[in-house]
Amino acid sequence: MRIPFLDLGRVNEEIRDEVMEAFRRVFDSKWYILGEEVERFEYEFAKYCGVKYCIGVGNGLDALTLILKGYGIGQGDEVIVPSNTYIATVLAVSYAGARPVLVEPDPETYNIDPKLVEEKISERTKAVIAVHLYGQTADMDSIRRIGEKYGLKIIEDAAQAHGAEYKGRKAGSLGDAAGFSFYPSKNLGALGDAGAVTTDDEELALKVRALRNYGSHRKYYNMYKGHNSRLDEIQAAFLRVKLKYLDRWNEDRRRIARYYLEHVNNLRIILPKEAQYNRHVWHLFVIRSGNRNGLQRYLEGKGVSTLIHYPIPIHLQPAYEDLGLRKGDLPIAERISEEVLSLPIWPGMSTDELEYIVVLLNSWEGLENE
Repeated sequence: MRIPFLDLGRVNEEIRDEVMEAFRRVFDSKWYILGEEVERFEYEFAKYCGVKYCIGVGNGLDALTLILKGYGIGQGDEVIVPSNTYIATVLAVSYAGARPVLVEPDPETYNIDPKLVEEKISERTKAVIAVHLYGQTADMDSIRRIGEKYGLKIIEDAAQAHGAEYKGRKAGSLGDAAGFSFYPSKNLGALGDAGAVTTDDEELALKVRALRNYGSHRKYYNMYKGHNSRLDEIQAAFLRVKLKYLDRWNEDRRRIARYYLEHVNNLRIILPKEAQYNRHVWHLFVIRSGNRNGLQRYLEGKGVSTLIHYPIPIHLQPAYEDLGLRKGDLPIAERISEEVLSLPIWPGMSTDELEYIVVLLNSWEGLENE
């Protein structure tokens, strides 16, 4: 049996007719940038997240960058970010002109550890970006208390957490603003690059709406040095179709995660944990092993594709040598990067496929040459 890490073809096949109709609708409208489809998706996604405003942008990186710029965060400022995240979170801080300050994760949830945030705050700190990694929200009450104490903006990186909940509230409504990515592999994925900002802050929403469109509210009148980062009509139309299925697809991801959690029984494998305050949407199902590379080779040899998210922590990337951090400075992120392995998890996976993977995992003896 061969099992891909992700089978978008199988996921998208059930909505093929609706997607084709959405394409036809946009094609026939003869209006392709910032039109009715974008407006409707923004309304629908804002309602879904439980916020007042949604602004469609070009991608998730731009979403975070425009939030920071919208709040006037830039040169000379610092923004606290997790040491264990995808580089886009940190790039957004750099693109805004600020300096990222890395904080280690909670080794149980892999999200930023609120207990370590406060010691990194300086007089230059302006915001904390809380990443909801792998589909599980960060400990937002603790992070918001820190924000209130020091007057910091709390920004969610919700790129992996569409539909995730924290104490009954959805990701995207838990901070001052949130950035989403709709990259095709996400729980809510477009058929190309796309992103959005969600917020209840009317002033920020107005500014981001201008920043995404060359800094202009009105054509040829530019209030800011803006960007060209607009969610296009076709992607918005596709996302409107997929949004209707998001909760069902997330529920299927939970089914798959439960199967792994209930049936994998190998002391050489560390299973992920779901915090009690969360409703995890399992964008990724990430296990750990001291012999991760051997486990990956073993599974690949048996036809099961896996991925590593992420093999090199940000402070050890050449792009961030300027932070002055070396190997050993952030040991939790480093250990995680050496041990994590993401298993297949996508809506529509069959019980036969799950059984096959679990049997392999439980049979693995942890040998280097496997």
